[in-house]
Amino acid sequence: MASKYFFSFLILLSHNVLLHCASAAVHSHSLDNNLERETDGSYRARDFDHYNDAGHNSEFDHEAILGSVKEAEEYDRLTPEESKQRLSLLLPKMDLNGDQNIDRLELKKWILNSFVKLSQEEAVERMSEVDDNRDGVVSWAEYLQDAFGVDTEEEVGPEDTGDSGMLLREEKEMFKAADINGDGALDVVEFEVFTNPEEHTLMHPYLVNQTLREKDKNRDGRIDFNEYVGERGSQEDKAWLVAERDKFDHELDSNGDGVLDMPEIEKWVIPDNEEIAEEEVDHLFASADDDHDDLLSFAEVLAHHAVFVGSEATDYGGDLLGEHFDDEL
Repeated sequence: MASKYFFSFLILLSHNVLLHCASAAVHSHSLDNNLERETDGSYRARDFDHYNDAGHNSEFDHEAILGSVKEAEEYDRLTPEESKQRLSLLLPKMDLNGDQNIDRLELKKWILNSFVKLSQEEAVERMSEVDDNRDGVVSWAEYLQDAFGVDTEEEVGPEDTGDSGMLLREEKEMFKAADINGDGALDVVEFEVFTNPEEHTLMHPYLVNQTLREKDKNRDGRIDFNEYVGERGSQEDKAWLVAERDKFDHELDSNGDGVLDMPEIEKWVIPDNEEIAEEEVDHLFASADDDHDDLLSFAEVLAHHAVFVGSEATDYGGDLLGEHFDDEL
């Protein structure tokens, strides 16, 4: 289940990263937004560790192109020559109109497709841990044991939460919603929906309801500013409160009625992959569009192959294996 942290700082994965001299400057808002998303109650965005206190983490770039953490790790061991050669095989698949250039829309489509593949890979790995009897599906009993460490629902208290931070009844409702064919178990496709609910519209109402349960103290179905800041409101300084008030009023409360309704809560707590992909496109173009024509020629991408896929020599990690991306976008 998507990790969710409240009133705590984000624990970022550490990477030994050598920043390439051509890398774009850190987006001014990216690190702050990622920290806010988790400390104020929203779900972890896919680019949560793209920028951290250590600077730019290039592994996100490589995974956004590869669509696979495992392949990114595998290609860490490639030489720069091997990395560039395999990237040259991939470029025609990214170039949807065949003009020998990658435009912004083509790159965005590719990255969004990579996000789908990353979610699928995560689900397969997670499923291997939960599917105890190895029958290819996850039963409610198996998930109950994995998430709550019990064999029966009666052993779980009404306020006890599992690994996801959700109550048992919330987990069960989401499990049922993800069970599209209604057979009482989740196959790998359904399990991906269940374990990555923030990436599936079907599951968003459950995530919004969880946020309401945790923050809507007066139970009016909306979140006012005091509920939004919660306990942190009495712990932080005035500057933090002023900044959060401005964010609440001008970014989150889109209709200006002083509270966050269901659509506004959804926009707040659920990361937008479209926006994340667009930011990644901006970053890669800033890194590699040397002639500033708003196109990435094959030559430009290959000249900056370490930005896109890395190699052992640069400690960037990850390269592109064409066979993994045979299916069309």
